[in-house]
Amino acid sequence: KERVKVEGKTNNLGNHVVIARDKTKISINADIPFSKRYLKYLTKRYLKKNNLRDWLRVVASAHDSYELRYFNINADSDNEDNEY
Repeated sequence: KERVKVEGKTNNLGNHVVIARDKTKISINADIPFSKRYLKYLTKRYLKKNNLRDWLRVVASAHDSYELRYFNINADSDNEDNEY
């Protein structure tokens, strides 16, 4: 919450942007234009800060939503075994 910029200032959500959490889902409702790309940037920054970026990725699941998915590590290890 404190990292989100609204009108060029951080921690300036006011009544324009509402962030709500429901168990495993986070919803962001904005009355003003809010970039989906900026949300992806903040999510990737959070994952990197908490050392989760190596296991999780941010994927657009729909036109107006993102979801976190695990990297498919098993497929990569199978390809390495076939090379030798």
